[in-house]
Order: sequence, then structure tokens, then C-alpha cells
Amino acid sequence: MENQKHNNTATMKDVASAAGVSTATVSRTLMNPEKVSLQTRQKVEQAVMDVGYYPHNLSRSYKRNESKTILVIVPNIRDPFFSDVICGIEEIAAQEGYFVLIGDCKHQQKQENAFINLIITKQIDGMVLLGSNIPFDISTEEQKNLPPIVMANEFAPELKLPTVHIDNLTAAFNATHYLQKQGHKRIACIAGPDYMPLSQYRLEGYKKAMLRTGERLRESYIVRGDFTHEGGAEALKSLLALPEPPTAIFCHSDIMAIGAMWQAKKMGLTLPDDLSFVGFDNLEQAKYTIPALTTIDQPRAEIGHHAMQLLLEQIQGNNVTPGSRLLDSDLIIRESTKAPKS
Repeated sequence: MENQKHNNTATMKDVASAAGVSTATVSRTLMNPEKVSLQTRQKVEQAVMDVGYYPHNLSRSYKRNESKTILVIVPNIRDPFFSDVICGIEEIAAQEGYFVLIGDCKHQQKQENAFINLIITKQIDGMVLLGSNIPFDISTEEQKNLPPIVMANEFAPELKLPTVHIDNLTAAFNATHYLQKQGHKRIACIAGPDYMPLSQYRLEGYKKAMLRTGERLRESYIVRGDFTHEGGAEALKSLLALPEPPTAIFCHSDIMAIGAMWQAKKMGLTLPDDLSFVGFDNLEQAKYTIPALTTIDQPRAEIGHHAMQLLLEQIQGNNVTPGSRLLDSDLIIRESTKAPKS
């Protein structure tokens, strides 16, 4: 019959009309099929096929009430570090037939309602947080309705979530200690934002390495950046303006290290003769800087793999204990460091 639409323009109202029920009943059937009678569910499901209605959650299994979709919350989607983590998540998700949605927290206020709507309407089966905060306010009563959540990269023990990350404190200690072994004493740190737990751990690692030498810690050598090239460049200008500038710099990210190296060369310095650099993350770009950047390697794709596997465990109803799953990190030595000038 020609009255069947079979196209993407069909609406819930069309389904309701074909099934002889209200739009509220259609919505309830699609979102919570267990709350309607078998007869009503069959009528609505038949009407969906007849009119060709394709709701956002059409992939949901009516019997298991699954959307086969997970949401990944990213602090800043422009940061290339997160691309490899997301690729790791998507590899495991694709193997299990899951679709991945990406939510960018950089514009949190604009996205907050969208995130909440996805949860309330059960359009996602689980969430992976790549930052340290759940990006919306939700009451204690509503918390029980949250889908399974896994944290990756960051660590916030107060949230009591299963978490995949590296030992940021030890990695930062090792990076700073490597510069010390080369003979550097005036080592500065371009740190990330103070509100981020990983920045706090990396700064603590730097401080522990500096203090173990028995010398006093120079607070003027600690400058905050924002994990951008510009942040690294501005921090470097502040450090070089000091009466006794550093001979080496440990950066909390490769992105800030690359920005700082660019600024150093712009100001006439020769690297690493005049200034040594160590970064953090081992991004693909790190090997192509001039000089190539010595950096802490994070297993980014592996972090994504483990996070998605933990999430699937929860989605499948298995008990997953909260707390850390630590992955190894390594110092990748390249050409951006050398002994300081005598």
C-alpha cells in the first residue's frame, strides 16, 4: 500500500496513528518496553516497521533494553592525546557491536542538557570519562539511574569508579631524575592546571625528585600552563625572564613542550645546547620536533582498550570493583636533552 512511508521523515506521531495509540504510549514502548503490555508492544513494533520510523535509539534491543551505544566524555577534543585513547575504545567497541558517541567537555554548559537527555532517555548503555569529573550535576536520588561508568587517564578516588591510568607521580619523578642524571640542577616545570588530578600527581613527582637532592625547591621554577601550545610558549617566556633562568624544563604534556620549544628557538636559543626539554605523552608529533622530544610514553590505545573492556564487563552485569588499574609508562629518550653548559 502507498500509505506506508518507509523513509527517514516518519515521526512518532505517524507510528502512534498507525498503531492506534498515543505518542506517549509509543515513547514508553520504545524506551521502556517492559512497562507496556505485550499486545501494545507488538502493535507499536509493527507500526514502526510499517511507517519506516527510525528513532535515535532504533538499535535498542526491545527484549534486553540496550542501545548498543556508549558515550565518551572528553575534556578537550582538540587535544591529540585523546584521539589515540578514543581509537582504543572504538576498536573494542566495534568488535562487540557498540557505537561510540563523543561528548566534548570543553563547552560543558552547552552540552550538559544533551548529556543528561542521553541518560534519561536511555540512549546510552555506559560512559567512559577521560577527565576527572562527571560533566553535569545530578541529585543523589538520580545517581542510581546512571549507566555504568569507567574513568580512563585521570584518577579521582572520591568518585569510586573503575579507573585505568598510569602512575603519573612516578613517571614525572623519572622524567625529572633523568635530567638530574645529565647534570641539571636548575630544572623548571611547566605544569598543567591545578584542578586536574593528573597535574597534581605530576607536580608532586617533580617536587620529590628535586627535593631528594637536598636543595631547596624554587617555586619560581613552577609555572602553570593549560595543555596548549600557547600555554607552553607563555610559560617559557616567564621562565626565561627569571634572574637565573633554568637549564632544563619538564613539561606536563608534549603539546606544551612543543609550544615552549618553539618559543625558545624564537628567542634565539639553541636546543638542547642552551635549554633541555622533556615532555609527557609521547604523541606522534614528538618524534618530528627539532630536536626530537624526549618524553614519557603513555600507552594511549591500551588505556582505551582496558577502559572499554571494563565498561563491557559492567554492562553485561558483572561485578567490577572500583579503583585503579595501573598501566606501565616509559621514558623515551631522544635528542632534546643534554648536559648543561659548564
